[in-house]
Amino acid sequence: MAHFPLLPRRGNASRTHLLSSLLPMSIHSLSNLARAFGPASLTTAVALVSAAVLLTGCASPGPDHTPLARTEPAVLGLTQQATPETAALNWSVLGDARLSSLIEQSLQAHPSLAVARARVARAVALAQLNEAANGPQATLSSDVTRERFSANGIYPAPLGGGTWNIGNLQAGASWSPDFFGKHEAELAAALGQAKAAQADAAAAASGLSAQVAHGYVALARLLAQREVAERTLAQREELQKLTRQRVDAGLDTKVEQVQAEGALPDTRVQIEALNEQIMLARHQLAVLAGLAPQALDTLSPKLDAMALAQLPTVLGADLLGRRPDVVAARLRVEAAGQDVKVARTEFYPDINLTAFIGFNSLGLDQLFEAGSRQYGVQPALRLPLFDGGRLRAQLGAKQADLDASIAQYNGALLDAVREAADAIGSLASLNRQQAEQNGALRSAETAYDLARQRHGAGLGNYLIVLNAESQLLLQRRTAVDLQARQLDSRVSLVKALGGGWTEQPQAVAQAATGKPGAP
Repeated sequence: MAHFPLLPRRGNASRTHLLSSLLPMSIHSLSNLARAFGPASLTTAVALVSAAVLLTGCASPGPDHTPLARTEPAVLGLTQQATPETAALNWSVLGDARLSSLIEQSLQAHPSLAVARARVARAVALAQLNEAANGPQATLSSDVTRERFSANGIYPAPLGGGTWNIGNLQAGASWSPDFFGKHEAELAAALGQAKAAQADAAAAASGLSAQVAHGYVALARLLAQREVAERTLAQREELQKLTRQRVDAGLDTKVEQVQAEGALPDTRVQIEALNEQIMLARHQLAVLAGLAPQALDTLSPKLDAMALAQLPTVLGADLLGRRPDVVAARLRVEAAGQDVKVARTEFYPDINLTAFIGFNSLGLDQLFEAGSRQYGVQPALRLPLFDGGRLRAQLGAKQADLDASIAQYNGALLDAVREAADAIGSLASLNRQQAEQNGALRSAETAYDLARQRHGAGLGNYLIVLNAESQLLLQRRTAVDLQARQLDSRVSLVKALGGGWTEQPQAVAQAATGKPGAP
């Protein structure tokens, strides 16, 4: 495919340049036709082409359009230098091999990703279709017809009134030179949409991975809470037994006994509610992994088995290349810009070159004789003159689409920075809460140990030990929630930073065009 620089698109100078560039090309092409069709045909063709070229000023794209401005990374506080902590954050950051396996299983089996991959394949196929349609075309056709001609028609005897075989064998070729960059812009727009579809698929994969990780952490939290609740139940059973003994000894009243007995059903309800939530969490993880709902009924992750990686200190501009949804929005902006270029080229001549050669005869025995040869060439020039504003409206629509895609990109960028900043801020706050809660937990553990020691030395009754343990269990429940929230926020941060994804545009470009390193 031949490519020529785009001509200026405004002012009288552009039309003069268009005229000066087209006339030599047209006359050069037509001079070759003179030898085949004669001087008279050449004169007529030159007159028609010249008149059409002189009228190109009748269709004008109008004033230039200034697209919306893209949000600059610096405006959102993104630094130009990436941090090692950011680059290292991916779905293996929690350090749990079972979780990594579940995420991998989900990425292979979940139907939503199959849909996303199908959309990528469709976008690549459309880019391939565009590439093929804009290249040189060649055809070969043949047909045989047996026909009886009317004796009372326009054909005299012996053709009229007879039955004849008519054979046709013809090869043809056509080419539309890309003088104004239309085909190149169409291909670039199609490739941009294919790359955007690939980024959308990556965004869907990132969202699914985050959903699995959130569910895994939630399951670990529920299991840890059930352990605390089961210990609470055992502690309340001991408290109820001790209260009954004190009532029998006249040290407590029936009020204390009824209160101690009433705490047992309440704790059992909490445990049963936790069992239900654990069942639902396991079912959700199984379905996300493309498994039967009961396939993970024995899955029992531990909060302590998951790690907390180092927080990034700043957000770098590399966030824009790691977030697949932001990359998809940027690629759609670029594709929309190419669509605007295509709409502008509609105001310029569309040149097509067609040629054919073959055989045609009445009677198959003469089909391949020299006299049955037929050939021809058909250069064509199409120019927009008076189209009632259709082309200008079409260009305006593409320019509006460009503005809309830029606005969507700016919105995606804002959301990405907010999500990352929220996750970092939440983690910093949770770290401070964890530090304070660790102090409260240590105090509760110390009080419980002292109560047991005093009881063992005969300096205090067992009721004091149970009350101290109640405070300890309360602190452990709070510690479980804080630890789970830290891990959950870590998952949100990994997703906000792209999940370790990096853009690979060459793969889509090569798949669409079959050319390594295609743009």
